[in-house]
Amino acid sequence: MRLALIGTLALLMAACQSQPEHPPIRTVENLDLDRFMGDWYVIANIPTPPEKDAYNAVESYERLGPNKVGVTFTFNEGGFDGEREKMTPTGFVSERDNAIWKMQFFWPLRADYRVVYVDDQYQTTIIGRQKRDYLWIMARDPDPDEATLRRLYDIAADAGYDTSKIQRVPQRW
Repeated sequence: MRLALIGTLALLMAACQSQPEHPPIRTVENLDLDRFMGDWYVIANIPTPPEKDAYNAVESYERLGPNKVGVTFTFNEGGFDGEREKMTPTGFVSERDNAIWKMQFFWPLRADYRVVYVDDQYQTTIIGRQKRDYLWIMARDPDPDEATLRRLYDIAADAGYDTSKIQRVPQRW
């Protein structure tokens, strides 16, 4: 758990540092927040510090209000049998674009969080950041087929991400 806290602090401090401007990252138009809620398996990512050795990572969303989302992120640290870690940030949804959130791990700092892609059936999604420093490829199924993964990597590349930095997150259920 200490690793998760340290990693979260590092992520938030990095989010506060000035970075070169990037062209605006496109987000999902007309995101249906209610359909987006629920469990998502983290299939691949450009990891934050606490996620670098994560197994069985799952991100769960629950509506807490019109512009507020409760988030539970869980994973096993270091292996499938590792200690189960849990983080519970809150997502604050932008009133002008509900695919843009601010993720708050602790007050008052909020990190950029954007729904870059979701398929029509709400079975796969890509979450990114304007800085393109972190990325999460997630699915409702812990083992999507390779063609689906290739398509998601291509979407990430089109959004300006360096796909060589993307790591698979081991999933075994």
